[in-house]
Amino acid sequence: MAKSSSPSSGPVKLVSWNVNGIRSALGKGFLEFVAGFGPDVLCLQETRAEPEQVGMDLNGYHAYWNPAQKKGYSGTALFSRLEPLSITTGPGGLLEDTEGRVITAEYPGLFLVNVYTPNAQRGLTRLEHRGQWDAAFLDYLRLLDGKKPVVFCGDLNVAHREIDLANPRANINNAGFTPRERQGFENILRAGFMDTFREFTGEGGHYTWWSMRKGVREKNIGWRIDYFCISARLRPRLKNAFILPAVLGSDHCPVVMELEGLD
Repeated sequence: MAKSSSPSSGPVKLVSWNVNGIRSALGKGFLEFVAGFGPDVLCLQETRAEPEQVGMDLNGYHAYWNPAQKKGYSGTALFSRLEPLSITTGPGGLLEDTEGRVITAEYPGLFLVNVYTPNAQRGLTRLEHRGQWDAAFLDYLRLLDGKKPVVFCGDLNVAHREIDLANPRANINNAGFTPRERQGFENILRAGFMDTFREFTGEGGHYTWWSMRKGVREKNIGWRIDYFCISARLRPRLKNAFILPAVLGSDHCPVVMELEGLD
């Protein structure tokens, strides 16, 4: 376990990244990215491993894992330079989470929720479960927000608007772009949360996930499905939010938010 340490001077730098298997990412420059970019908090999704299977020690970070019960599937992890006041897993008992999809870190001034939202799957076989998840997750965010402001991040498996994917017309009613999923995200925004990236960037063409098919990423035929969102009352402390599309190692790229402090 790392010793407690304060984030570096200036805004706190938070990174969220679906690594599509942490063991795979370790062989594709993951540690080099962390060392070079130096996030104060790093939230990972789709880790697909138990911590003892990884043997990864990020010096200077407190490490927290929430693996799925099913081996090699789903899972989240959170690494923080500043030791949280508490760590909890799952969406507050509002919905059973056996897939390791949520880790919440409580800091003096806010809650940070790392989430890997279920995919509706090809043929929309999990769309009903996804709808139940979205409703329960929003209830969880509201519960936390009644105590402290909330930051939540992760792979939400939805492109909110047409500008959030390269080919919206071809993907209407496909997983990640169904009216139900898009409304689920809209409900979060209407409940008083903000999509931080859209506070700084209004145009399309910015994506966080690309199919593994040859040439797709090079042509930037992607989807923006990874987010940092905040309680609206944190807006004065928000300094920046951006995407790192040039960082490889996964079919997703990291997304970043800079915020004035965790207190």
